[in-house]
Amino acid sequence: MATDTTFKAGLEDVVANTSEICFVDGKEGRLIYQGYDIHDLVGGGASFEEVVYLLWHGKLPSKAELETFTKQIATQRELPEAVLNFLRGVPKDANAMEVLRTAVSYLGLYDPDNGDESIEANIRKATRLVAQIPTIVTSFERIRQGLEPIQPDPSLSAAASFFYQLRGEKPSEFVERAFNTALILHADHELNASTFSARVTAGTLSDMYSAITSAVGTLKGPLHGGANEQVMKMLLEINEESKAQEWIKTALDNKRKIMGFGHRVYRTEDPRATHLRKLSKEAGELAGQTKWFNMSQTIEAYVKETKGLNANVDFYSASMYYAMGIPTHLYTPIFAISRISGWSAHVLEQYRNNRLIRPRAEYVGKVNQTYVPVDQR
Repeated sequence: MATDTTFKAGLEDVVANTSEICFVDGKEGRLIYQGYDIHDLVGGGASFEEVVYLLWHGKLPSKAELETFTKQIATQRELPEAVLNFLRGVPKDANAMEVLRTAVSYLGLYDPDNGDESIEANIRKATRLVAQIPTIVTSFERIRQGLEPIQPDPSLSAAASFFYQLRGEKPSEFVERAFNTALILHADHELNASTFSARVTAGTLSDMYSAITSAVGTLKGPLHGGANEQVMKMLLEINEESKAQEWIKTALDNKRKIMGFGHRVYRTEDPRATHLRKLSKEAGELAGQTKWFNMSQTIEAYVKETKGLNANVDFYSASMYYAMGIPTHLYTPIFAISRISGWSAHVLEQYRNNRLIRPRAEYVGKVNQTYVPVDQR
């Protein structure tokens, strides 16, 4: 069979695998998890835990299955003492994503199923990762502030638990609902860069923790996971509603890169942005911080009118998180808290029907060079 060696920079639009997990319909602007449109999941009141189950098992859980699965996650949030000690020893000014990357790798050493690569063991590992990655993020944030990590409360949902472990108090009903929605919207997105790196690692039959460590390292890059943090930094730089349009005009005239717009796949509005725009507005109103949303709308309108670019998932998540009081340096770790659901789903799928992922490169170097002994050069 002939091999297609057509080169496409960044593998753009190259189909590299088959998957039943997620469909990104760029033309219609739809995001579908295992057959379910995210608009239906969010509008129907799905929980993040419900969506994790869906991504892993290809079906929505029954009430009993959901209760059991939610409990499994909730009761495994506590970190091994060795991992907590690692977090205590990390420099307080360390990059939160670098800490998360290393902590996930370290966590694998203490997993009770370490060395067992059966499907059942890998689902248990994935469950612990969904439970413990938020605890890594919140524990390190408290430690760097000179505070003690907070023991998880197994009665809380994944969304509520994050805020409780971060601040020591349960979030409002709105914050829990909004954050639950954000977790669902970020849960998976087909073969994005971090998911692809996880599948490449899993394709070698390396372990779950190695694959997720690869994914976290990939997500750290500013062209993938850090865009919403950059959006918020932009809004803070502008600071005043009256300056927003002139600022964005000047920035675009000066060819400055504006984060939070456009997408490699979507040719219409990112369906995730549809929900986050509404939540950002509501979060700002409840917090008495409407200027961040208002500035975002001004910028969105100008960029769409002048450049024809739509806001993506990162644009309104920035102002929503800020109105909730979440520090900007936690925005990318929060992405990981959600995306671990999709990463692990893809790793499990890769294991079920594995083939080593080994693409080709188009060679553009020299050929037919003649070796000259070192003393003659």
